[in-house]
Amino acid sequence: MKKIIHLKNIISEDFVNYKYPAMFLITAHCNWKCCTEAGISITECQNQSLVNVNTKSFFIEDIIDSYLKNDITKAIVFGGLEPFLQFDELLSFIEEFREKSDDEIIIYTGYYKDELYDEIEELRFYKNIIIKFGRFIPGNDFHFDEVLGVNLCSTNQYAEKIS
Repeated sequence: MKKIIHLKNIISEDFVNYKYPAMFLITAHCNWKCCTEAGISITECQNQSLVNVNTKSFFIEDIIDSYLKNDITKAIVFGGLEPFLQFDELLSFIEEFREKSDDEIIIYTGYYKDELYDEIEELRFYKNIIIKFGRFIPGNDFHFDEVLGVNLCSTNQYAEKIS
């Protein structure tokens, strides 16, 4: 039986969220932890517009096949909302992807590393996993992240290759 992942959208060729062209998978859920902690409305979130986008079901196998047929993309990036709120689907995708490719998988999260201990331990089993950690802090300075090769929105955010 084909496995499904729920997403807001797929950007086949993204040149903004990683140093190499990537397929960007926009996850479906958020608990607005960044806004809650900052005491601001969710309308301040750069991803707030995604709330109004319908969530769709995609076959994981179809996404992977599309990725593999594209000669431009060199990585998969999960982001948009909060990928770790659908960890089982994320893990299913990674398991199936690793059967066909060792390309890098990048996960943008608003969680801090110490909040994801169990999930990180599970992800360490798979090759080439990078996680961008840290909440968005309004009014904070952008900074260049060496691992991702892009600017991040807040100085507390950073990426780490975990496997």
